[in-house]
Amino acid sequence: MADAVGPPVCINDTLRDDELRSILSRLESDKDKEVFGLVCKRWLHLQSTERKKLSARAGSHMLSRMAARFTRVLELDLSQSVSRSFYPGVTDSDLAVIAEGFKCLKVLKLQNCKAITDRGLALIGGGLPSLQSLDASYCRKLTDKGLSAVADGCHDLRSLHLAGCRFVTDGLLFSLSRNCKNLVELGLQGCTNISDSGLADLVNGCQHIRFLDINKCSSVGDVGISKVAEVCSSSLKTLKLLDCYKVGDESIFSVSKFCKNLETLIIGGCRDVSDESIKSLAAACKNSLKNLRMDWCLNISDSSLSCILTQCKNLEALDIGCCEEVTDAAFEDLRNGEIEFSLKVLKISNCPKITVSGINMLLNQCTSLEYLDVRSCPHVTKAGCDEAGLVFPQYCKVNFTGSLSEPDVLV
Repeated sequence: MADAVGPPVCINDTLRDDELRSILSRLESDKDKEVFGLVCKRWLHLQSTERKKLSARAGSHMLSRMAARFTRVLELDLSQSVSRSFYPGVTDSDLAVIAEGFKCLKVLKLQNCKAITDRGLALIGGGLPSLQSLDASYCRKLTDKGLSAVADGCHDLRSLHLAGCRFVTDGLLFSLSRNCKNLVELGLQGCTNISDSGLADLVNGCQHIRFLDINKCSSVGDVGISKVAEVCSSSLKTLKLLDCYKVGDESIFSVSKFCKNLETLIIGGCRDVSDESIKSLAAACKNSLKNLRMDWCLNISDSSLSCILTQCKNLEALDIGCCEEVTDAAFEDLRNGEIEFSLKVLKISNCPKITVSGINMLLNQCTSLEYLDVRSCPHVTKAGCDEAGLVFPQYCKVNFTGSLSEPDVLV
């Protein structure tokens, strides 16, 4: 006689909440996690409380409901698209809900939320003491007052991005220095009121900066950059100085002296930078440098470029566009065949003295090249390359006319 079959067992009667959370944590894809929540109300509640990231549109009522459902969210993205923004978008009222309802929040993204003001930021500073990362880029109404409130209330802040916030001044840098000792990433692109004095104040307290973007901060010069390089010598890996026209050789010599771990340097448009400081950079950062942009550095010539190419073995992206003194001679030292080259992106647009011969010398040693920009190089044309029998790496895109999209690694 067959064994008697017992009554069916309901999985909800067998598994505890912590066991179901353990199962949920082992699901890798977001789709699988969403399906988990469709089983029943209990599983939906567990899935909601375990969710760590949310992207949402504005609306105080909706945000309140989300805060009640997703109680353990760590990252909230309310950024608005530049091309598809909606009016009024995120407002100070929304920030009030966030400050009150998302107490565990560590990452808040508010890019292009143009309606928010200092009042809303002050609420964030007062309500989210665990916040570690804030991106308020292109929130154009913000000033030192609201952002300093964030610095005063969020002492564990580690990443702050404020590109395009034109009202930011040195006063904010002083607040960050005083309150946010763990800050490692700071983006201030286009904050033209930042000066050398502000940078000096910043690193008096924030001495472990790894990423500093002050592109287009035209008031910054050698004094401020040299101070940052000296204080943050062991930590600094990315330094962006695009169109900081007051920056010259003194800054690059300081970076070379102190920042042996530098990986990315953007100095496009720094026209006072010359060969001697770039040679020192090549020697000092030969093992670390991966990305170098120095377009429109008009004093750069073959001697310093040759040092970069032959000494920086881990270099992956290089932009020397509009460096009009560079010739084929910069590539001659590559012909000895002893150099292991990892260059993937090379931009040499508007370099009138480079010819097909120079490109050929480069290609013989650079088999990993993925993008080559030769726009407006009168002696480097597609017809000329074909006639010379140049063989480009299989997956290399060559931009002869500007028809190809550019990689953003050197932005």
